[in-house]
Amino acid sequence: MEKKGLAIAPHSLAVVLSRASGHDGEEESPLQQPPPSGYEVFADFKGTNMRQFWNHALTRALTEVFFLGWIAEHVLLIHGREVHLQVLRNGWTRRTLKPPPGFYIRCLVLPTAELETLTCGVTKVP
Repeated sequence: MEKKGLAIAPHSLAVVLSRASGHDGEEESPLQQPPPSGYEVFADFKGTNMRQFWNHALTRALTEVFFLGWIAEHVLLIHGREVHLQVLRNGWTRRTLKPPPGFYIRCLVLPTAELETLTCGVTKVP
């Protein structure tokens, strides 16, 4: 079977998120708020990580990256120069990159990745 690559965009990074849940088995409220827009998630992501003032490289990189898109309410696409995207990848590797509130980061995906990588190798079972 031939694997197909998914070209996201040059000079971009996909941050695959999952919603952080409360306690296991907790029922969702019928008055649940609508999901946040991608730009709101991006702004929260930047805001959370900009508080890490001791990590100058990360805060500088965050001022230089831009919101590119929001896919399926869990993949945040970020655009920027390669040097700034590398700082974000390094932050993820070193566990200094923090998720936006209400989410956790499952993985980061490079601009051209295998389709399985985009889902971080997790198969959803209905």
